[in-house]
Amino acid sequence: MTDSTLRERPGRTDPVLAHWRNAVFTIFALSGFVFANWAARVPNIRDILGASTQEMGFLILGMSGGAILGLVASSHVITHIGVNKAIRWFLATAAVGLIAAGLIAGFVPGFWLLFFALMVAGAGNSVLDVAMNVAGAANERRIGKTLMPMFHAGFSVGTMLGAGVGALTEQLGVPVAAHLGVVGAIVIAVDLWVVRYLQPAEEPHETEGEPAGWRTRLSAWTDPRIILIGFIILGMAFTEGTANDWLGLAMVDGYGLTNPGGAAVFAVFVTAMTAGRFFGGAALDKFGRVPVLAGSALLALAGLLLVIIGPTAPIAIAGAVLWGVGASLGFPVGMSAAADDPRKATANVAAVATIGYMAFLVGPPLIGLLGEEVGLRNAFLVVLVLVAVAAICSPAARKPKHLAE
Repeated sequence: MTDSTLRERPGRTDPVLAHWRNAVFTIFALSGFVFANWAARVPNIRDILGASTQEMGFLILGMSGGAILGLVASSHVITHIGVNKAIRWFLATAAVGLIAAGLIAGFVPGFWLLFFALMVAGAGNSVLDVAMNVAGAANERRIGKTLMPMFHAGFSVGTMLGAGVGALTEQLGVPVAAHLGVVGAIVIAVDLWVVRYLQPAEEPHETEGEPAGWRTRLSAWTDPRIILIGFIILGMAFTEGTANDWLGLAMVDGYGLTNPGGAAVFAVFVTAMTAGRFFGGAALDKFGRVPVLAGSALLALAGLLLVIIGPTAPIAIAGAVLWGVGASLGFPVGMSAAADDPRKATANVAAVATIGYMAFLVGPPLIGLLGEEVGLRNAFLVVLVLVAVAAICSPAARKPKHLAE
């Protein structure tokens, strides 16, 4: 099937493109599902290991370390084996890491064995992250509509489903080995089924001539536009990650909510962010990337301020809604912008993803350290600065003139 065949026709969605779109959405959801099932059982695994909070922090760092290693290698691996094979094999790798973590925790609890299993899961998920974003950007180009926010909403949906499954298994007392083993096996089965509907993410001219060497792929790190897009993703990933890690606790400590109340406010944030991703595509198609990104950053800033200085809990909860909507589009739009040039999409997406992942690596301990000294709400002032940087860098997301249709 030729590239001209795989283009959206006015007034209808080509079934092949629709199946491809749905497959990419499912893959994003599976990525979130894997992560959330692990995260839901962290307290149980801490009890099994008898680990301290500090030891658990180091253990979780194994997943982050594996993710960084995977990102560094991702452009070279994906260029060598292709986008669709990378999705198939590295989603399976993340699932195998999850299965191994469950079996180790359940039968042979050992800190370093579990650390290695989490490194495998983290590395698999990070290479998958780059590959599925390249696939999503390619599908977006062929259909001719903004779809990347919807794909990232799929990740959020997978995360919510995974958290629900994890909470249910915890409530029912399902052994962690059985839970993570079954989940991992289901993910592998769905992976092998859904990848059949993917179409080549590479444009035809990408396969002509000799493939670009590693020096060419590393040139993404010298492209000012890609670095600025990386800062957009860094700022928005930092604000998203801060809410994931600390919003619930900040509502408990700062506004006197109960633990379930803090969890409920976090759920409000996640719901607002997911809704922003589902409906953000229409706004992007109507107004363009730069105004929407700038507006999103302003919403996030306003929401953060209400959480930081709001006089009452209801006002802070309203702030969490604005924060969630404002944080929703930065990461997906940044990924889409990085993939504008299909000839360099893999290397560029890998570069900006690596910059963005630094927020998830550095953010939690930084906010925790500052929160210990000045309180969590005041520690969120750092997030304000990074969101402002993202807003300043938003013009970099504009599609270059030579790539505009």
